Amino acid sequence: MNRRLLLVILCGLPAVGSAVEPQWNQFRGGRGDGSSMAEGIPSTWSESQHIAWKTAIWGKGWSSPVVWKDRIWLTTATVDGRRLAVLCLDRKTGSILFDRTIFTPRKPQYSDPFNSYASPTPLVEAGRVYIHFGSLGTACLDSSTCRVIWKRDDLPCNHFRGPASSVSIDGNSLFLPFDGSDLQYVTALDKRTGKTLWRTDRDVDFGGLGGAHRKAFCTARVLTHLGRTQVVIPGALATMSYDPRTGRELWRVVHGGANTACPPIFRDGVVFFTSGDVTTRLYAVRPDGSGDVTGTHVVWSTMRGVPSRPSVLLCGDSIYMISNAGVASCVDIATGKTRWSSRITGKYSASPILVDQRIFCFEEERGICHVFAADPKRYRALATNTLDASFMASPAVTDRLLLLRTKSHLYGVSSRSSEP
Repeated sequence: MNRRLLLVILCGLPAVGSAVEPQWNQFRGGRGDGSSMAEGIPSTWSESQHIAWKTAIWGKGWSSPVVWKDRIWLTTATVDGRRLAVLCLDRKTGSILFDRTIFTPRKPQYSDPFNSYASPTPLVEAGRVYIHFGSLGTACLDSSTCRVIWKRDDLPCNHFRGPASSVSIDGNSLFLPFDGSDLQYVTALDKRTGKTLWRTDRDVDFGGLGGAHRKAFCTARVLTHLGRTQVVIPGALATMSYDPRTGRELWRVVHGGANTACPPIFRDGVVFFTSGDVTTRLYAVRPDGSGDVTGTHVVWSTMRGVPSRPSVLLCGDSIYMISNAGVASCVDIATGKTRWSSRITGKYSASPILVDQRIFCFEEERGICHVFAADPKRYRALATNTLDASFMASPAVTDRLLLLRTKSHLYGVSSRSSEP
């Protein structure tokens, strides 16, 4: 059986994916769920094995690389946040085609050293690249020339620890969550002009809790269920769904927590999302309700092994997770019950990816990647790989090339010695 078709069957991916693999053009890839059917991705590598190219990246940035055809895009910034830039690399050689500063804020707000000023991941599509640095600026660039088409730096928010929410698009609408210590709102911009289409405040009752309990770093997920398209965005204390045309809130689940970063995933009439830290739960919710559906539409929730930073993966009838503290686990999507859990080494912020029934997860303090099988019966280690620097950015995938951003370099990892 064709390997791509087998992955479609086992992981429940859309059948169209067996014919055309979407570009890894946004945070968590073209499907928005961290999965890829790319071929030629090795399970093992090192500084001297399976490296097609290695390119030094200046500055500090935890944004993921994104890909459109033969170009790779990512953002970076100076440590002090006074220079915010976009880089474009050649996919085949790793050479830098563009290095362009887009924003030069005079007084950047504080960013925790654990974070960076360039943590939000761009989104690229035919002819356009959309980059985001939180309240410090959002811009649209021409992908052939890197010319600025429009930019905004007037969307207020005190991120308190720095920005991290990435760009999401549906049609001509670009969705940006701003969940800060002072303001919490969602806005939609016209991707063609940058003009505001709508802005909706998140009217959550924080009960007097301070700024640390009000912030979040999540990315919007657009889904359609029973003919209703909606934008689901987890935030501090609650997850909300919005009408993408008007910004009207459709439903919410109140769950506590803050700092949530994992974008929702959707399968067969159920949306799965996490609540961030403090409460740190994984929720399964039916997205067909209205108003506060906390007591009516939550199918199940679980706390065991749930991460607050790395995203979760869905394959077949299981969700696979790697917790912040390095516990890998597998959960039954029908019941939320843990099928297995296993402690592996390290701490984690980067999100894992699923390629060809293999899960790749990346340590934040050492340059180590653990590869294990997407096996619902047991934890099955496949490989452990080491590079010279550690990981904060989540990886990207294209056919025959795994893109790994460490704290110092971008690597092109391939089963071949060089990319054709």
